[in-house]
This record gives sequence, structure tokens and C-alpha cells, in this order.
Amino acid sequence: MQLLLRNFTALVEQSAAAVQGSAAQLLDFTAGSVLRAILEANASLALWLQWLILLVLQTTRLATSSGADADSFGADFGMLRLPAVAAQGSVTFSRYTPSMAALIPAGALVTTADSTTQFTIGIDRTNSAWAAAQNGYLLGAGVGAVTVPIAATVAGSAGNVLPGTVSLIASALPGVDAMTNSLGLTGGLDAESDASFRLRFQSFIDSRNRATLQAITYAATSLRQGVTCTVQENADGTGAFVPGRFVVTVDDGSGAPAAVLLTSIQSAVDAVRPVGSIFSVSAPTRLPADIALTLTLEAGANSAATIAAVSAGVTSFVNTLPVGAGLAYTRLAQVAYDASPTVINVTGLTLQGGTADIAGAPSSVIKLGALAIG
Repeated sequence: MQLLLRNFTALVEQSAAAVQGSAAQLLDFTAGSVLRAILEANASLALWLQWLILLVLQTTRLATSSGADADSFGADFGMLRLPAVAAQGSVTFSRYTPSMAALIPAGALVTTADSTTQFTIGIDRTNSAWAAAQNGYLLGAGVGAVTVPIAATVAGSAGNVLPGTVSLIASALPGVDAMTNSLGLTGGLDAESDASFRLRFQSFIDSRNRATLQAITYAATSLRQGVTCTVQENADGTGAFVPGRFVVTVDDGSGAPAAVLLTSIQSAVDAVRPVGSIFSVSAPTRLPADIALTLTLEAGANSAATIAAVSAGVTSFVNTLPVGAGLAYTRLAQVAYDASPTVINVTGLTLQGGTADIAGAPSSVIKLGALAIG
């Protein structure tokens, strides 16, 4: 049943019409009259009651709840809002005179040029400069630069910054003179929105019967934001037909999800898999997409700014393709046109050196390889 809402004026007018319809003579509803004052007082009370009704409806249905009310609704079913995700990337530290050794400790802080966004140096034990004893990256004598991983100290999309913007060293690093990020930082996501939370709740309810494709997909994608997956039924990791076995291929947007995420998804899928089945969770095979195109710009256009906008648009479009999705050749031209109104023509467009689409595969994800814009 739909609640019919009325504003103050409508309430007064309808009350006056009802009272006049029950009276045998014309009543005085002029401003300042006693009868009008009574009707206006009643209208004010009706507005307050109407607001209370709306407040109850808003907080007792997920479809109309927001913020903490939506969280409490989901919590009754054991479903929590997905938290924000910190942006990640890398920076390169350099120095002018590499005559002495220098140490860049894990946990040191760096910021953007305007000091609005702060990042922490992470740990990469596979980095040749990593020194476990010093808990940092060692620049030996004669070594002029080293590239290390960083992550935003505050999770959210604000950590997604452009190349060259992280340039201030916030911690004391003797022997280090400069720093920059040659690539933009990506992967930062704000906390799950109310709209996304409501949509995921529908999948949550639909997956309660368990042991279904939908339940497995929900389990794999509900540990953190930005995760996509495919499920290959009755197949092993090579794609060969194996009854009773399935493969879940997962990506978190990076093309190489961390082992800890894969392990967590393994546990989540195990809780909903059909009894007697065998499965595996794996990272996707990364397919690099090499793209080249030539732009024709309108007269007076800023060439550098337009190329940067097209580059950012193409990069974002390709790198956000989910697992299993293909890349349509003609969509690249559309992305280039949409990136800037100064683009009036796109020519010489090639994908993998040709003009064919890249077909998607259940166990692969397409990421940008080389991008040449002329």
C-alpha cells in the first residue's frame, strides 16, 4: 500500500473543504480567523505524524534505509557492508650522489605534492633491495635509485592519484634526495555504497539455498570490493572435462590477486560448495592488450592534455574489464571520443597490431599492455 503524502497547504485546503462540506452556511477561513487557526494547527500535527510514519518506513525496510540503518538491517542477517580499499602503487626514490649507503624503511611516509594524500611504504620481500634485518630497502653505495611499493594510509578512492603527483618525502630519509611515481596509484575504493549494498543483499538472499552457481559467485565476490570471478563447471584448471570439479577464477582488478585473498575466497567457496565436489580457486591468466591509435584534434586544442585524457580513459576502460570479458576493437574508438570533446577523429586504431576483437576466456583477464597515441 502506497502512502499518499500531503504538504501543509494541501492539508489545510482539504480540511477546510471537508469542514465546509459539512456546514449549512458559509464559514470564515480568512487569515487570522479562529477556524483557520484550528485547521492550521491540525495540519501541523498531521505533518509531524506523517514524518514519524516516513521515519519508521525508512528504517524498517532496506530498500528505503541508508547509512547506519542499512548496516543494522544487513547485520541481522549476518551481512556486512564491504569496507573501503586503499589505493596501491609504487614510487621511485633517487639521489644525486650515491656514494654512501641509504635505507628506506618500511612504514615511512610520502605524500602528494599538495600534502593532501599520504602513503606508506610497504614490504616487498621479492624486491632485490629489500633488507629484512633493517626492515627496509637498502640503496648500496653506487646505487642511485630504487622502486618500492606504497599504499594509501586512508582507504578510499582519494588515493587514486595521477603519475608524478607523489613527490614529497614526509619521513626523514638521510641520503635520499627525490621521489616520484611514474605510474598512477589505482585500486582505491570508497566503502560500499547504499545502492551497491542493497543490490548485493538481493544476491545474498537468493544464494541462501547454497550449493548453486549463484551462491559460489556471491561467496567469491563478497569478501572485498572490486572482485570479479568466473566459475567453470565440470572442468579442471586446464579446461579439461572433469565431472564433479569446478574452477573459480578470481581477479581484484590488479590482474594478480594476492595469495591471502585467494586463500580467503577458497574458504568462502568451501562453505557453500556442493557436497562431494572438488574445486580450486586461482588467479587469472593476464592477457596484455597492445593498443595504438592516432588522434585528430580540433584547432587550438591542447594536444598534451587531450592525449593524457584519452590515455587515462583507455587505461581505465581496459584495466577494469572483469574476468572472462573480451575487449571489443570498436569500443576503443568510442572511449577515445568520449575522453575529450576536442577529439574529432580517431585513425590508425590497432589492437594487437590488427583490427580484431580480443575474445574473453573464463580463466583470463585483459589488461593494458603497450599504449601508443599519436
